[in-house]
Amino acid sequence: MASSNFIDYVKINIRSGAGGAGSMHFRREKHVDKGGPDGGDGGRGGHIILKGSSQLWTLLHLKYQKHIKAKPGKGGEGGRRTGAEGEDVIIEVPLGTVARHGETGEQMAEITEDGQEIILLQGGRGGLGNTHFKSATKQAPDYAQPGEPGQEEWVILELKLLADVGLVGFPNAGKSTLLSVLSAAKPEIADYPFTTLVPQLGVVAYRDYKSFVMADVPGIIEGASQGKGLGLRFLRHIERNSILLFLVPATSEDCGAEYETLLNELRQYNPELLDKQRLLAISKLDLIEETDYKAVLDRLPADIPTVFVSAVRQQGLMELKDMIWKALTQSENQVS
Repeated sequence: MASSNFIDYVKINIRSGAGGAGSMHFRREKHVDKGGPDGGDGGRGGHIILKGSSQLWTLLHLKYQKHIKAKPGKGGEGGRRTGAEGEDVIIEVPLGTVARHGETGEQMAEITEDGQEIILLQGGRGGLGNTHFKSATKQAPDYAQPGEPGQEEWVILELKLLADVGLVGFPNAGKSTLLSVLSAAKPEIADYPFTTLVPQLGVVAYRDYKSFVMADVPGIIEGASQGKGLGLRFLRHIERNSILLFLVPATSEDCGAEYETLLNELRQYNPELLDKQRLLAISKLDLIEETDYKAVLDRLPADIPTVFVSAVRQQGLMELKDMIWKALTQSENQVS
C-alpha cells in the first residue's frame, strides 16, 4: 500500500563531554627512595546517545529541550588511578527517528528497533598520565596529556511514520473515539477542545488480513491557517497523509457548512492539500433521529464519497473501511 510520510521534527544542540586530563604524579612512599611516575589517565567524556523506545510516538518531549550536554570525564590521579568517565546522556526517541546533521542535512543515524542505541557524538578521550611517557632516557617525565575536548553539533531529528489516512475535523468531532474503535490505538478521549495534542496512529484491520494505518490528526479550529491556537502544527501533519477523511458530527447545525469550513482552512494554509483524495464520514449517528437523516444529506456536497457512522454503536464502520480501502486502492493504482 502506497503511503506518505508522517513527520515530526525537532532541532537540538548537543554537546559531548570533554575528556579528563591525565595526571602528572610521582610515587611518594616512605620506603621508596626514588619513586617513578605513576600519574593515571583521565576518564573519557560522556557520549550523546540516541536510543529507540517503543513507548514513544512523537518528538514532543524534545520540543522544549533545545540544549543537551554530557558531563566531562574526571582527571587521572596518582597511583595510576584512571579518572571516572563522564556520564552519558541518552536521548530516547520513537522508532522511525532519523538524525541529520543540522547544517549539511547528512544522515547521522536511524533508529528502527526498541532499545537500539547509536552514539551521535563521542565524548573526548581522556589524556594519558605521565606514567606513559617514561623511557630509558627520561626517567621522570614531567608531562601528561590534557583530555580531548567534547564535540558540539546542531542535529535535526525527524520522525517518519507511515499514515495512509489522516482524520480531519474540529475538536470533539469524534476522531479519537473512532480511531480507538477501528484500531488497537488508545488515544486520550475527553469532552473538551484539543483533547489530542499529538497525532495518534492506529493500524486498522480490514478483510482478508489486510490493514491500513490511520492517523488522528489533532483537532483544528477555524483560523488555524492564521496560526490561531495549535492549528499550524496540526496542519503540517495533515500534509503528510495520502488520503484525508473528514469527520463531521451529525449533530452539527449544518454538516455541509462545517465541511466547507474545514476545507477552507486547508485551502488557505496550502492549496495543494485539496489535491488529495477526500472522504467524508458523518459521525455520532446515534445522537440523531432517523427522520433527520434526509435533512443532513440534503446539505452535504455531492462530489465526495460519504458514509454515516456511530463509533459508540459500531454502525457503518465496515462501510467506512470499504470506502477507505477503495480509495486507497485507487490511489495506489494512480501512483503505479
